[in-house]
Amino acid sequence: MSVQFRIDDLSGAVTQALVKRHVAGMHENSPACSVHAFDLDKLRQPGVTFWTGWVEDEIAVMGALKRLDAENGEIKSMRVADAFLGRGAGRAMLEHILTEARGAGLKTLWLETGSTDAFVPAITLYERAGFRFCGPFGDYKDDPFSRFMVL
Repeated sequence: MSVQFRIDDLSGAVTQALVKRHVAGMHENSPACSVHAFDLDKLRQPGVTFWTGWVEDEIAVMGALKRLDAENGEIKSMRVADAFLGRGAGRAMLEHILTEARGAGLKTLWLETGSTDAFVPAITLYERAGFRFCGPFGDYKDDPFSRFMVL
């Protein structure tokens, strides 16, 4: 499957729907106090680059990179559209973000994901890419519903 990536300004209805689906999914699988997914406003903040991945004219995946400082970044809000689950779109987006991060001079990437069974596919994807479990970073606190990873 060939995915075409583009920086997205979050103005399109299809993009907004996928972001809203992502945030809703996080609330379905974690208590509200443990949901750290970025909504539309947070994805538009300075220092965050947001991409969508497209297969022909369908949105397949989204993901963001938040620059923490000159050498560190955080992967945020990765979500595969339901129609593309299990088809490699998530892996393609992760590889795209890793390439962009290296090109921007970032040396370390961090992420926070959930800990329930719903997050096993994401955790497996990140582990296969070389991410390893770590403790909380930045402003995060230890939370049984969060898993922290670093590459």
